[in-house]
Amino acid sequence: MEEEEAKTCRKCASMERSARESERACSYQYLQSSSKIYAFGCQNLPSLLPLSPNIPLQLRETPFFLQNQKFESKTHLKKVSSRQNNLSLATSSYCKLQDFTQDIQRKVVLTCDNKNGTKTVDAQTKPMVLARRPDSGGVEGRVITLFANHFLVQFDPSQRIFHYDVEISPNPSKDIARKIKKKLVEEHSAVLSGALPVYDGRRTIYSPIEFQENRVEFYISLPISVGKTMKIPEKLQQHKIFRVNIKLVSKFDGKVLNSYLNKGDEFAPLPQEYIHALDIVLRDSPTEKCLASGRSFYTSSMGGEKEIGGGAVALRGFFQSLRPTQQGLALNVDFSVTAFHESIGVISYLQKRFNFINDVCQRNSRTLMNEEKREVEKALKNIRVFVCHRETVQRYRVYSLTEEVTEYLWFPDRNGKNIRLVNYFKDHYDYDVKYRHLPCLQISRRKPCYLPMELCVICEGQKFLGKLSDDQTAKILKISCQKPMERKAIIDGVMEGPFGPSRGNKAKEFKLQVERNMTQLTGRILHPPKLKLGNGGHVRNLTPSRHDRQWNVLDSHVLEGTRVERWAIISFGGTPDQKSIIPRFINQLSQKCEKLGIFLHKNTVVSPQFEPMHVLGNAKILESKLKKIHAAALNNLQLLMCVMERKHKGYADLKRIAETSIGVVSQCCLYSNLGKLSSQFLANVALKINAKVGGCTVALYNSLPSQIPRLFRPDNPVIFMGADVTHPHPLDDFSPSVAAVVGSINWPAANKYISRMRSQTHRQEIIQDLTAMVGEILDDFYEELSELPGRIIFFRDGISETQFYKVLQEELRAIHQACSRFPSYKPPITFVVVQKRHHTRLFPCDSDQFSDENVPPGTVVDTVITHPREFDFYLCSHWGVKGTSRPIHYHVLWDENQFTSDEMQKLVYNLCYTFVRCTKPISLVPPAYYAHLAAYRGSLYLARSDSSPSTTISLASPPKTMPLPKLSENIRKLMFYC
Repeated sequence: MEEEEAKTCRKCASMERSARESERACSYQYLQSSSKIYAFGCQNLPSLLPLSPNIPLQLRETPFFLQNQKFESKTHLKKVSSRQNNLSLATSSYCKLQDFTQDIQRKVVLTCDNKNGTKTVDAQTKPMVLARRPDSGGVEGRVITLFANHFLVQFDPSQRIFHYDVEISPNPSKDIARKIKKKLVEEHSAVLSGALPVYDGRRTIYSPIEFQENRVEFYISLPISVGKTMKIPEKLQQHKIFRVNIKLVSKFDGKVLNSYLNKGDEFAPLPQEYIHALDIVLRDSPTEKCLASGRSFYTSSMGGEKEIGGGAVALRGFFQSLRPTQQGLALNVDFSVTAFHESIGVISYLQKRFNFINDVCQRNSRTLMNEEKREVEKALKNIRVFVCHRETVQRYRVYSLTEEVTEYLWFPDRNGKNIRLVNYFKDHYDYDVKYRHLPCLQISRRKPCYLPMELCVICEGQKFLGKLSDDQTAKILKISCQKPMERKAIIDGVMEGPFGPSRGNKAKEFKLQVERNMTQLTGRILHPPKLKLGNGGHVRNLTPSRHDRQWNVLDSHVLEGTRVERWAIISFGGTPDQKSIIPRFINQLSQKCEKLGIFLHKNTVVSPQFEPMHVLGNAKILESKLKKIHAAALNNLQLLMCVMERKHKGYADLKRIAETSIGVVSQCCLYSNLGKLSSQFLANVALKINAKVGGCTVALYNSLPSQIPRLFRPDNPVIFMGADVTHPHPLDDFSPSVAAVVGSINWPAANKYISRMRSQTHRQEIIQDLTAMVGEILDDFYEELSELPGRIIFFRDGISETQFYKVLQEELRAIHQACSRFPSYKPPITFVVVQKRHHTRLFPCDSDQFSDENVPPGTVVDTVITHPREFDFYLCSHWGVKGTSRPIHYHVLWDENQFTSDEMQKLVYNLCYTFVRCTKPISLVPPAYYAHLAAYRGSLYLARSDSSPSTTISLASPPKTMPLPKLSENIRKLMFYC
């Protein structure tokens, strides 16, 4: 007994020492030393206008829950105070690294009770530990050999890395900053101990060798850039002086990372700074040779620029990210395509984007209308331009457009005398401004600084942040749509090419070796579930046996067909020939519904209504028309069918009015599809109508309780919930974000979902009103089944790894608070993050076997490329028809239900067969998909086709959050959002 007590005391003392050592290792090491100044070429030179500085990201908040912690009362939901690691800003702001483990400072207190001889360890600061993998991975399914686009990175744990903070004044652009660093290394190699450091372009330098001094100051002179055709001797060029201060911040090696990857201390934090440093090293070579944008690099040498219209061009490139996996550190490399602004004159650029600019330029006396001006200002805001009327190529960022047109613009000169703008350009540059009825570009927030549009050129290399048109999107998809073996060949070419991450000397300096071959691994193909369909009032079972796992519903009925007795149809626009199709469409749609076991009355309650297209653009008139139809149906309309000549922004008003003001579900389609009236189109419309009105397409023949009997029982209902947040467009600085939560309300079928939607703070990812939304869904669940769910399985879409802890911390608390509204109700909760936007791709090993096709539906991978410790897996549940399939990454953050790998994977895969809109497994688990659709529907409620002037122009006003209109009681429990 005494021996055991001694062991316990030694163990606790060791934990306490480990915690203190970890605390010391993570803190800043501000090393004070004498400063040296290295200066040359000092002279009084004109300043170069710098670009706007980057805004640092906020430090990640440290969460506090323990895995599987039991919540006895509300006091357990209070935040426990915790000291945060004093990490460097450069490291903390590195938001794209995979942030798998919390930075923890644990204080362990040993208390000894002499009376009973017990020893207890009290964690004063309790860390949240994300769910650990419950086993060594799943075993069900047929084995398949795969390649994954992960490349193993070998590192030397003993290699020390020295982190230096660098401050450059005046603040330069990233390009200029890199030139400064390059010249610094070239001319002051001795002071830098001959090191070849890497630089992130902002505030951080990493070196494999310690510099001679801990704090140094330099003055670096760079020539101001001149035009591409100008070749002026450097002595005659104008120069600019930059002051560079460098100081040592910390020193570290890879021993902690090596221990983490080898599954050492369970609570040891992931050494984020070391991974960040290695990532910067591997990005150094591509950064020098390619155009960097986010985590991707683009270069014309991978296929050149492809014009996609609207002033945009597509560039090919590659994505890369360093991440910890079960096999060790791995570099994820993927093929990437994105749109950039075309580097042409501003006038030409606007002519490609807006048709009305051609009219303005041809009729030189015509000025921009207010709405047109807002569109132009929105398109040009924050774009960088350079001028072509003088030799010096300075870059400016567009702030706004001038209130006055160029013809009437005046500005004060240095002596305070007012000068007319057009006269200034004539006197100083002998240039007659041509487009005097256009406004000028304003390139300063504080003082008048005007540039005529015709003298400005769009700088190259600027990502196109505007919303792409359907045509532009189609062209981008065509360029990026590569068959699996084609995509694999491109990625292999990147790794072997001149701009790959392992090129250059930097990787060798830091003792890094990057494997040139993709990771080979084994996955498993899960068996498809048996499905339950209808057959003239009887139940029919079917197992999808095709290679794409699609089944033909035309040979049977939907499982639960609805009766639509009272419905109407309204048309917007269309030619006389198109309108003449409507009667045939009604007849064929009714026949198709009948074949599928759905009743759609052959006659509408009112004759088809034909309206001009402009009615969709006026919300008041549109509402009046729809209410008139509803009244003609005695305010008892079940379905409103809307046929449109083309896509129109009034679609948003139509959905809002129908679902909030009137209380009727609607189904929209285009005349272009009515012209064909294919059997597949009619079936798709019929399935959507059936789901919206209250029916269901399919269910699992063997219910979930029979498939996962250890956790699920028929008499203990389970609710599947999904949540997502839709954010406004990147150029929209004000509109609210919209959060949606859905929940299943029928057990054990679990294929009907109700929804709740809320608007919230602009770009706020945490769902702010989650407690109320979950509570309302639980209320509806109770109304349907007369009992509360015994388990909650919560799928959260749309968050990145850097947000895991904060989202779990806030939203898990919100779910528990919603449950606490019911006495003694504490169901076990499983919280799963669903990630679509990642760059892991799976390729079949034997291309002949699959004929260059995608991996089959049901392919799951939960080893080698997954997290070293946590519970995650990749599942490709669908058949990729075009391009290369993207598996969904499921990451279980919290699991009080204690799923095994096989149970969780089977659950997710089987649910993918129950989506109401199609007859094949979908790529995303339905609760998450429905939440995405509901959030999008909520964002439509905020859109207005006849809205007041856009508020996205001025940054002076605060972001506004307007509540969503309340759903009508008629459709509140229907899947109207499908």
